[in-house]
Amino acid sequence: MAKKLYVGGISYNTSEDALKDYFSQAGTVESATIITDKISGRSKGFGFVEMASDEEAEKAIEMFNAKDFEGRNLTVNEVNPLKKDYFLRHPKQNQY
Repeated sequence: MAKKLYVGGISYNTSEDALKDYFSQAGTVESATIITDKISGRSKGFGFVEMASDEEAEKAIEMFNAKDFEGRNLTVNEVNPLKKDYFLRHPKQNQY
């Protein structure tokens, strides 16, 4: 089962491909998404990476949390399913 990770502290110049390539050191990356501002299109400095398995997700957290990537320290955590459920039930709260 794939595990989604929150990745904070991403450089504003980082591309989704670069993020995916970086996390592939820990295993198979299903997807990598950087959240952008709807109007300007500029990165908001965080995103999500989905790893192929729970083991690979744990490895990615160990490898990359509080580590430097493109000049910034990343914060890497497992996405909290309770918060995810909240935003699914309250879609107006999920607007950036």
